This record gives sequence, structure tokens and C-alpha cells, in this order.
Amino acid sequence: MKQQATEAIVKQGILPLYFNADESVSVDILKAIYKAGIKAVEYTNRGEAALNNFKKMVAVRNEEMKDMLLGVGTIKNLKQAEDYIAAGADFLVSPGFVKEVADKANAIGMLYAPGCMTPTEIIAAENSGVTFIKLFPGNMLGPEFLSSIKEIFPKLLFMPTGGVDTTKENIEGWFKAGVCAVGMGSKLISKKLMEAKDYATIETATKDVLSLIQSIKNN
Repeated sequence: MKQQATEAIVKQGILPLYFNADESVSVDILKAIYKAGIKAVEYTNRGEAALNNFKKMVAVRNEEMKDMLLGVGTIKNLKQAEDYIAAGADFLVSPGFVKEVADKANAIGMLYAPGCMTPTEIIAAENSGVTFIKLFPGNMLGPEFLSSIKEIFPKLLFMPTGGVDTTKENIEGWFKAGVCAVGMGSKLISKKLMEAKDYATIETATKDVLSLIQSIKNN
């Protein structure tokens, strides 16, 4: 399970993430990015509706998108992790490192990607069995930060999230620094597009970023 989720994120080179309070909008966005070629996504645990929406997304995935992995983000404690694992989450993502969540994920062989901002946090995560680090917030740290520390952590995979842009220049800078993927939220699935229910544009934009990342990786 951990290996499968890791490989899916690394292969597509991007982890799209979003939340919408509306259940049907959440499902329709999932369908749009799946049509674009996404096989792993992070649904953000924000607000009261998130868990129920996620359960609905899992049900639709099981019917229509069997090869889509549904992860959940903004996991800040063990209770949240357990609720989403019970709901069918395939992997877990946090804004910071939560040792109890790392221990739980290890025990069941699930991918856990904690947000880290300092070498101390990365070391703590690595010592707890974490292999996949979310650099957060990415726009504050920048590719130079990763270039400076990457050699200290040869066994870890890194993915920046927060302020990663859809431009070639921004994405290329991160991949040159050594990331395995980029986490992308509002720059890709914007509030404006969600409000307009413009799923066609979300699908097209996702396809564009996927092909841009593949061309960067191939060079």
C-alpha cells in the first residue's frame, strides 16, 4: 500500500490537492482530474463536511475509478487519521510531523507524508520511519533549501506543497533541486474554477501540468 501510493505520486510527478464543502462538487472535481490522467489525489480535511464528502468520494471511486488512490491531507492528530483510514483513505498527509500518525501509518503499511520545514523536523520524521517528506510551505523554503539539505537525506523523497506555481520555470526549479513530485492546490484547482463548476478547465489545466512535468522529467 505504501509502495503503491509512493509510486503513483512519483510517476505523475504531482499531487493535486483540494477541498470543497459541496459533496457533488468534490466528486465532480475528482472525476475531472481522473479524466486528465491523475491516479493519486489529496483531499484536504478542512471543515465539518470533509469526512462525509470523502466517504462519498471513496464510494464513487470504488464504482468508477478503481485505480485512483485517495489520500487525505491536513491530518493533525491520531483521531483524524483513524477516522479517514476507516473511511478508506489510501495515504495520509499532514501540514506538520505528527509522531502518533507516523506510528499508525507504519503499523498498517500506509504512506504518511508529513509537512517539514527544518532539518530537525525531517530528522524526527525519518527516525520515525517516514520516507516521504512534504516540504511545507514550499514557497517560503524554495528550491535552494532542498538543494542545500538533500545530500544529508539520500533515502528520502521530497515534495514541496504551498505556493507551487503551474509555470515551467517554477516546476523545473523544484525538479532540478531534486523533488520527486510537487503538491499543487489552489494554483491548479482554484476557488474560482470550483465556484464556476468549470470542470473542463480543471481537466485541461491538469493535463497541461502533467505533460509539462513529464517533459521536465524526460530532460
